[in-house]
Amino acid sequence: MLQYFLKRLLSLGLSLVAASIVIFLALEVVPGDPAAYMLGINAQEDTLNALREQLGLNGTILQRYLSWAGGLLVGDFGTSYTYRIPVAELIGERLWVSLPLALYALTLSTMIAFPAGIWAASRRGSYVDTGVMGVTQLGVAIPNFWFAMLMVLVFAINLRWFSAGGFPGWDEGVLAGLKALTLPAVALALPQASILTRVMRSSLLDTLGEDFIRSARAKGLTRGQAMWRHALRNALIPVLTIMGLQFSFLLAGAIIIENVFYLPGLGRLVFQAISSRDLIVVESVVMLLVFAVILVNFSVDLAYALVDPRLRGRR
Repeated sequence: MLQYFLKRLLSLGLSLVAASIVIFLALEVVPGDPAAYMLGINAQEDTLNALREQLGLNGTILQRYLSWAGGLLVGDFGTSYTYRIPVAELIGERLWVSLPLALYALTLSTMIAFPAGIWAASRRGSYVDTGVMGVTQLGVAIPNFWFAMLMVLVFAINLRWFSAGGFPGWDEGVLAGLKALTLPAVALALPQASILTRVMRSSLLDTLGEDFIRSARAKGLTRGQAMWRHALRNALIPVLTIMGLQFSFLLAGAIIIENVFYLPGLGRLVFQAISSRDLIVVESVVMLLVFAVILVNFSVDLAYALVDPRLRGRR
């Protein structure tokens, strides 16, 4: 188990180094000068050079990459060109919206998908199975931003059960914060629940066809007993993979939903930073999101080893 852990940890470190290089170089080739954007098209060249020097934009690419990457290692993300405050402070404020939103949506997705997937697999070929698969196909096909606007129209404008957007802050109480995140979380969760339901059903049906399940049935277990005692745990490996990917998507890919509901999260911060050419914010937030994705995948790999002990001995 220790060797498996160290191997995955080394892979995580190499992935982070490669990702930081790609992110930095990708933003370096983006056209436009942040200093010119901040000062306007009529700014004098000496003024532009002074601002570039102040922002650290006059160094070589290698110098700027090493300065940025070295700062990341000690938690220094630099200073925003636009807001003129530390990027870490900006990220810290927005993370307290995006992270609870992602966890809320993932919880809703899991609570829907697991019972639905198991129910459909246990009644394969029945009207229940057909109905569940039909609903999940619809959930996959509907864009989440369209579904989000539909929910705003129904639950915020017509029924007035929820606000149409904004976030009151956690200082107003946990219930107020969760209420503000409910519609965005549902909009994010339902398409993901549809995918997870289909994966859960497919994986469980594949496992129910394995030889060890037939052996368990031959020993006198009913189909339900064999499914709950033996098949379910073995069917979780592909499901864990999808859950890890879904959490990464929910954390990093909620830009549209956060803009629909005017949530002050990381996605909206990236959108605003791109609009204002605040590249240091874009680099740092994207790198943080990549780190979250890689860390989630690392956690999923460890979960594999707990679910399937055979993986612990692999070299």
